[in-house]
Amino acid sequence: MSMITVSTTITAPLAEVWRAYTTPADIMQWNAASADWHTTAATVDLRAGGRFSSRMEAKDGSFGFDFEGEYTEIVPHELIAYRFGERLASVTFTSSHDGVTVTVTFEPETEHPVEMQRDGWQAILDNFKRHVIGSVS
Repeated sequence: MSMITVSTTITAPLAEVWRAYTTPADIMQWNAASADWHTTAATVDLRAGGRFSSRMEAKDGSFGFDFEGEYTEIVPHELIAYRFGERLASVTFTSSHDGVTVTVTFEPETEHPVEMQRDGWQAILDNFKRHVIGSVS
């Protein structure tokens, strides 16, 4: 199965983008695909072999799950690679004159359509961009 890639470019300093992506208090602010979901807890042990977890829940309490895994490679301000379940993902941070491009590439699961997965992960990344811009300005 081929990988799915989503990305966004944020006009903010690289250090700020990295911090917002890797800090539990920030993750709880932006990590949701829609307004009726939220992240109620997050942990980050940002090192190869370190674990992460985000508790994602519907705001009405009807459903929730833990998005968790293990970091496989960390290059500060450049790359976060991780395993979640049997799947792999990576996040790259690339600076240019336009800002910082954050690109997430992940292995899709087989339960939901690829388009739905791409849209959901893109929505989370769009929330991340809004969060960073709101905290920098």
